[in-house]
Amino acid sequence: MTISRRAFLRTTAGGLATAFVTGSGSPQDTTPETAPPPRLAVETTPANLLPQDTLFLTWQRDPTTTITAQWIGPEKADATVRVIPPSGDEWKTAKVEFKPWPKTDLKVHRAEVTGLSPGTEYLLQIGKGPELFRFRTMPAKATDTFQWVSGGDCGTNPHAIANNILAAKQEPHFALISGDLGYDNGTSAKTALAFVQNYARHMVDPKGRLIPLVTCLGNHEVRGGYNGKRGDATFYLPLFDGLYKDTTYGTLDFGDYLSLVLLDTGHVAKIAGEQTDWLEGVLKEREDRPHLFVTNHVPAYPSYRVPEGGPVSGKPGTGEANRQHWCPLFERHGVDVVLEHHDHTFKRTHPLKGGLRDKYGVPYLGDGSWGQLRAPMPPEKRSYLAATAKAYHMTVHRLEGEARYHVALEESGRVADVYATHGKRPAKRG
Repeated sequence: MTISRRAFLRTTAGGLATAFVTGSGSPQDTTPETAPPPRLAVETTPANLLPQDTLFLTWQRDPTTTITAQWIGPEKADATVRVIPPSGDEWKTAKVEFKPWPKTDLKVHRAEVTGLSPGTEYLLQIGKGPELFRFRTMPAKATDTFQWVSGGDCGTNPHAIANNILAAKQEPHFALISGDLGYDNGTSAKTALAFVQNYARHMVDPKGRLIPLVTCLGNHEVRGGYNGKRGDATFYLPLFDGLYKDTTYGTLDFGDYLSLVLLDTGHVAKIAGEQTDWLEGVLKEREDRPHLFVTNHVPAYPSYRVPEGGPVSGKPGTGEANRQHWCPLFERHGVDVVLEHHDHTFKRTHPLKGGLRDKYGVPYLGDGSWGQLRAPMPPEKRSYLAATAKAYHMTVHRLEGEARYHVALEESGRVADVYATHGKRPAKRG
């Protein structure tokens, strides 16, 4: 269901009209990107980092009752993380675990706090330090209204920072970045660290709450970009292997109302085979969830790169493996929205089934321009595209009961696109 921008902004559902805060051509080569030559084994990184310089929150399990705090810096002996509701009188304490931050003398610090109450504000303290941080757990029920933000292809430039600031103004419950976080290519600790520092500095909402970060793997987290090993995701997995313990794909379930299925588009795990078999099982288990989102980096339906392979190059087109192995599963098991990136544009497809426009099909939103930019193909050039733009952007997703509203905001705060879906396919979507 597509709704006009005017009708969307006029709606009063849940205060939606005032929910969003504004802020200040030709076919392309489909050759996968390759990473630059490896850098020095050990890079010089700041020695005086404080926890708050790189602190961010994430999840390893149900976000309604847990939180994981992480930061990068010199090892802090006997560190703990403590949380408490603002009106509470008893702290919950979690011990901090350490692991090396590769190619540096720094450590990754991680502490998971469990047994929290859903939909609750908390204070967080590292040890007995003077600074208190705020966060909130996710709501308990599907009927609760909340919003979150998504995007991909960030980097560490001023455009990425501007979108961080704009995203934080929306007071999202979390941010989902689907690949190409800082563009470290598995070789630059400085770049990976700069992304985390920017996130820690700017992804704090107007009420002072830290915004948890969920991610999936992109080519610029991996040495060589594609067909790598776990160790090639040099700086990524030491931060996110709490969720990706054994594989580079996984699920994150929010109570019984929202599921994120996070995929690896061939960077470490192959698309066909084991990952696809796993995908079919997890989608079947979750097909009746009120909100079922899939996210991956390389798009099934690109807005810039060429989807068809060429007889001269002998190489597959962008997204061919996704369309062959994954898209039929999305259609069969009731996926509501697929988020994909990599092409550095804004795009929205029509609802698609078998690659063709179908009101009961699956829409694909992207295309990865949080901090990187290219000129997309116009919709009249590709029948699956509904809207495209050359714009730095991120998307706000607002869930209200069975309704899903997706608002693409440009870096300036301008509304680039509004789209809505409702209920489960095929009975209620149209």
